[in-house]
Amino acid sequence: MLFKNRRVAGQSLVKELVAYANRPDVLVLGLPRGGVPVAFEVAKALNAPLDVLVVRKLGVPDQEELAMGAIASGGVRIVNEYIINLVNISDEVIARVTVQEERELERRERLYRGNCPLRDLQGRTVILVDDGLATGATMWAAVVAVRKQQPAQIVIAVPVGVSETCHELKTEVDKIVCLSTPRPFHSVGRWYENFPQTTDKEVRELLAKATKNGEPISLGT
Repeated sequence: MLFKNRRVAGQSLVKELVAYANRPDVLVLGLPRGGVPVAFEVAKALNAPLDVLVVRKLGVPDQEELAMGAIASGGVRIVNEYIINLVNISDEVIARVTVQEERELERRERLYRGNCPLRDLQGRTVILVDDGLATGATMWAAVVAVRKQQPAQIVIAVPVGVSETCHELKTEVDKIVCLSTPRPFHSVGRWYENFPQTTDKEVRELLAKATKNGEPISLGT
């Protein structure tokens, strides 16, 4: 095991992100749900605001862990043509799965943010945080969604990931921090001693608790 839990993983990430501490342009975006406890520790240590960017994997029917694509807030959808052709997935199946995941994405948006929109990302340094990278589908979607808002920089920060995935994403962002790329990888959860599913309640509590300069952060401001 590399990390005791997600919060310890976040604290470990901070050591590689100290250059972003106390900068007014920095915003930390956690990918719900598992990325939020990691992102909370990063935002707290960097004295930066925390928000979430909701993303959803488009899983292959009956093989949910195999991603044929992903969606993100802002109407972003990406697809993995290799997987789609390999498994011979029809356009109808892709559309059906997309509709299902869009419903869940909208539910989480309402639950986590209410009526507050995502913060304005134009000209900011955005640090995207998750608990790990396997296929990287949701992180790809997150990068596309963020780039649409014309940030100054996009940084990816994860405790552990597949080496090839981290290498591919490196060409799409300004910086990527991946603390470990073990082989064989198997799954993100393998590299944590405690890896329970993060709940909606925990995400909401961490967002409410997030602070900057000692003052509560109001999402969407």
